[in-house]
Amino acid sequence: MDVVASMVADRPMVIFSRSTCCMSHTIKTLIGDFGANPTVYELDKIPNGKQVERALQQMGCNPSVPAVFVGQQLIGGANQIMSLQLRNQLAPLLIRAGAIWI
Repeated sequence: MDVVASMVADRPMVIFSRSTCCMSHTIKTLIGDFGANPTVYELDKIPNGKQVERALQQMGCNPSVPAVFVGQQLIGGANQIMSLQLRNQLAPLLIRAGAIWI
């Protein structure tokens, strides 16, 4: 889990993804539509991707991608992000974390 903590440190928003995952693509598009520019780690493209994926699973991410961190805090996967969006709570969360400015 230390590897994940170091990857999200000092970043307002991080998305762990797989380049072939349609839900990851959907979440990245949604976040991008807010004007956010998150740090994205494609687990199938980075050397320690398997290690990071195991750490995300140990943190409770199931499935392991997409995994979204806002303000260094694990928010969750696609279901959690879409729920926040439907309740109009996603934009305020991104603003508080400094991921977007309005």
